[in-house]
Amino acid sequence: MMEASAGKTTNKALPQAIALPKVSTQIKGLDEILDGGIPAGGTTLVWGAAGCGKSILGLEFLYRGALAGDPGILVVFEERAQAVRQHALTLGWDLAPLEQAGKLFVLDGVIDPATILAGDFDLQALLAIIAGRSQAIGAKRIVIDAVDVLTRLYRDPWREQSEIYTLHRWLADREMTTMLTMKVLHYQTPLPGYEFLDFMADCVIKLDQRSNNQVSTRRLQVIKYRGSSFGRNEYPYIIADDGIHLLPVSSVVLTQQAPGDVVSSGSAQLDAMLEGGYKRGTSVLVAGAPGTGKTTIVSTFAQAACERGEKTLFLAFEESAQAIIANMLSPGIDLRPALQAGTLRFLTALPEAMGAEDHLFAALREVAAFQPRLVIADALSALMRMGTEQAAFEYSMRLVVACKERGITCLFTNQLAGAAAENSFAGVGISSLVDSVILLRFAESGGMLHWTLLIRKVRGAAHSAQCHEFRITNRGLELLGVYTGSHDGYPHV
Repeated sequence: MMEASAGKTTNKALPQAIALPKVSTQIKGLDEILDGGIPAGGTTLVWGAAGCGKSILGLEFLYRGALAGDPGILVVFEERAQAVRQHALTLGWDLAPLEQAGKLFVLDGVIDPATILAGDFDLQALLAIIAGRSQAIGAKRIVIDAVDVLTRLYRDPWREQSEIYTLHRWLADREMTTMLTMKVLHYQTPLPGYEFLDFMADCVIKLDQRSNNQVSTRRLQVIKYRGSSFGRNEYPYIIADDGIHLLPVSSVVLTQQAPGDVVSSGSAQLDAMLEGGYKRGTSVLVAGAPGTGKTTIVSTFAQAACERGEKTLFLAFEESAQAIIANMLSPGIDLRPALQAGTLRFLTALPEAMGAEDHLFAALREVAAFQPRLVIADALSALMRMGTEQAAFEYSMRLVVACKERGITCLFTNQLAGAAAENSFAGVGISSLVDSVILLRFAESGGMLHWTLLIRKVRGAAHSAQCHEFRITNRGLELLGVYTGSHDGYPHV
């Protein structure tokens, strides 16, 4: 900064910014949204309606911290400590060893109704217990689950607020990293009379659960974070069998690997149109009307990859694995040896069975466990039934990016319908993400139906610009040469 004084110009250095100390939650995806974690020594408020996972988030924060050697205290007011331990086991979290090792303490704060009626409840007694246990185990993190239950013990609203501020100051003075959970109404705002908590807390996280087209989804949003940057969008999350998993869009950074070497599609004639084949680590879309042979072509890709010893993961949303394998025997594609050898694995589920986040989590977990070189998703058009078009887009986009980051080839099919379908072949808006597009069409000429194939796009490589007629025989895909009949450019059904 320049400052003029008595005819002289001097330079003054700007003060150096100091990073806010943070504590990692170690919850998959959450630290990324929080730009490192929740405020160390501060108060984080988590509010949401029933079934959102508030208690699970708080418990996981303590459990994973304790596993990492950072002791913590859980105070519960709505369920007994033993019930908490039982529920934790359903997620694979055994709290007993951590409690025995002095890494975790669960304080049963359920209040005796007789005490409430007599008006004898005193916050100081609770604070004394917390102080003793935190000193005994060296705890610096604490979760108070259902703080609204605690404050409702006071019939005077002013005293409720006073006691909450007392608790807040007491924990802050002892530099305890605190997480409070609280219920909300209608998924929007805290309970009436508790709005002040949003202003008191250093960080506020909202959880909600909603339904769209009969598909339930969960979303997390950071409302405020004093002194820190954070992801401001709504982020989908799921409660899996091992805890909470967030799937933030912010994780989609441009770190994809460069395309690899060229490999065969399994069809020498198709390879010739693709100038040798397709590049590893790219994304390929096969689009066409029903009956044009989309699944046959991607199964040709799969068989070729498996014969090279490359693992292939087949995500199917409309047919079972047994049905696909049986149907592919007709065009001479036998996937059974690959399945038996363990180079081919199917993951099948109806789109309506769960939300897009659950589908994506299942797919990415299978990718991590199986380590495939090729992932097939059949079909994009079915993804629309996961809830909304936006959900289908996010599923497709994140799957493509996740595969590219790992150098995995991603192969999609998409069913087209309607006169202008060819102009929107990607279906859910990912046309700019895919590297290659193979367009399959019907053509009517001379009183007969013809199948045609056109390479619509190949990023970074030459390809045939001619439209070829083809047929599917008992030996697979067979190209018949350049199609010369009349063609109006639209797929006919």
